Amino acid sequence: MRNLIKLIIRYHFFLLFIAIEIIALTLVFGENDYQQAALINLGRDITGRLNQRITSWTEYLDLKSTNQNLAQENTSLKVALLKQELMRDETVVIPDSLFERKYFYRPARVVSQSVNRQRNFLMLNAGSKDGVEPEMAVISSEGVVGIIKGVSENFSTVISLINIDIRISSRLKSNDYFGSLNWDGLDYRYAILSEIPHHAEVLLGDTVLTSGFSAIFPYGLPIGTVEDYEIKGANFFDIKVKLFTDFKKLSHVYVLGSLLKEERTELESQIIYD
Repeated sequence: MRNLIKLIIRYHFFLLFIAIEIIALTLVFGENDYQQAALINLGRDITGRLNQRITSWTEYLDLKSTNQNLAQENTSLKVALLKQELMRDETVVIPDSLFERKYFYRPARVVSQSVNRQRNFLMLNAGSKDGVEPEMAVISSEGVVGIIKGVSENFSTVISLINIDIRISSRLKSNDYFGSLNWDGLDYRYAILSEIPHHAEVLLGDTVLTSGFSAIFPYGLPIGTVEDYEIKGANFFDIKVKLFTDFKKLSHVYVLGSLLKEERTELESQIIYD
């Protein structure tokens, strides 16, 4: 109490000034509508600016989460468009609900991956409890990513497209000539499409798509574009393909499963080659 009294005595002129100012302002704004309105508007302006600044800080702190949600929504929309493309088959005349259910999609997030090895893999946060099984296709909003290799309850591993052990049957969009696409182990941005006959017309910038000849990848999934080509031997081209998927910034993918895979595989096993 003694210290409080000393403080008041020490600053009594300043405290008296503050008290007089409060009384004066109360009289001014209490008796004058214009000053009241001006004070209210000033308060609103200060509050608005403060709220705007707080909102900006909050949005900045939530930016990572927002970007992830937008990426997932963007992937969902692109995959929805891809599903429409897959359901367009010029040989189908009568609408068939079974045809529309040939494939199913499971969203997943990349939790780890490598890009600088000869045999690169990814790990996804989706496993058997999500319906993921080995030998399912993995795609992104840009294009083909790889093939499911191993599965646990909550996670799965993916043989990346940039793995020298993977080969994908692919075709040129402009003329439907097909060959085998694999990675040469050099640059993660490019792969090589081989076995294209030398009489085929190869166009720079042409799109390379999956051929649909395997039970894993359906017809027409985007892979990349023709960057360069050369004659390999006497009969075939080696085509350098710039991949659509940028593996160094890959975060969200979709696992694509065929509902008719077992039926197709069983039938193919009955074929006898000479």
